[in-house]
Amino acid sequence: MPAPQDTDSAADATDATGLGDDVAGHLDPVELPSGLRTAIARLSRHLRQTRAGADLSPTEYQVLATIVRLGPVRLSDLAATEGLNPTMLSRIAGKLESASLVVRTPDATDGRVVLLAPAKGGRELVRKVRRERTDALSRALDGLTGTDRQALLAALPVLDALAEALKDRTP
Repeated sequence: MPAPQDTDSAADATDATGLGDDVAGHLDPVELPSGLRTAIARLSRHLRQTRAGADLSPTEYQVLATIVRLGPVRLSDLAATEGLNPTMLSRIAGKLESASLVVRTPDATDGRVVLLAPAKGGRELVRKVRRERTDALSRALDGLTGTDRQALLAALPVLDALAEALKDRTP
């Protein structure tokens, strides 16, 4: 049987988020990165579950979404953007091309260079996946209190700043 906790001690309390609070009510700086990473990973995993694009792996979908976002892109630039080795990217590009989601086109300025461009089906698929994910998140947000939704809204600039700070990180 666990020992009862001394309510006057400086021991951390844990709230429903799993993040510890110190006695002053501030988040424990050791638990914040871990709790935030866990929450983001869980959100991401649940949002990845869509009917549209179910035939694609998460990496394949991400490559397709990047091609749609960037437009015609060189394989080498795409590999750098996605952090993939060229062999892996070539396989993914082949699968996306076979599924009529992207098209390979020669670069108008350098005939040796191949560009990947989104096909109509690729753009439509990315739109459908984004719509499904947005709808799922909207339904989940509807289940939150107004205070919780406001807290999330207030946290968006901080989350964007964190994403920017991590963008150029090398593992």
